[in-house]
Amino acid sequence: MTKLLSALLLAAALVPAQAATLQPAKSDLSFTFKQMGVPVDGKFTKFDAQLDFDPKKPEAGKIAFTVDLGSVSLGDASFDAEVVKAPWFDTKRNGKATFVSSGIKPTGAGKYDVAGKLTIKGAVRDIVVPIMLANGVASGAVPIKRLDFKIGDGEWADTSVVANDVTVKFKLSFAGI
Repeated sequence: MTKLLSALLLAAALVPAQAATLQPAKSDLSFTFKQMGVPVDGKFTKFDAQLDFDPKKPEAGKIAFTVDLGSVSLGDASFDAEVVKAPWFDTKRNGKATFVSSGIKPTGAGKYDVAGKLTIKGAVRDIVVPIMLANGVASGAVPIKRLDFKIGDGEWADTSVVANDVTVKFKLSFAGI
């Protein structure tokens, strides 16, 4: 009996952490930038994340995140129609943005730096995303430069009208963490 119990405990310890399931209705993905010096807020309504994470072994974790760029909303139908066009997100050719982690480093209680590759409009950049994880919710904010990803090409590359700095904010609720 003790051999059986020992074998079961060993098998349980060797099973990898369960992948967590994103709860979209409890999650948010938004961004802020400045246009002519005035902050403008936007959000994405369709996104998905895959998380395989064990808080006891964060370095072994993996995160993949996909955003449907066509789900962007700036709160005004005319702006929403413009931002999906070629100079901006070009959703006909580049409908998705992705982030795939390459490493997770603990930085404090419930805090992690997640390194990975962000791809938007075919441009790929290495970024580090600081994340706070508490009660199944991963939250944080990361600054990006829109021109690094060709967002606002051509006449819109002038940063005096639309600033280059964009802050992406997220609150992702997961079941199973």
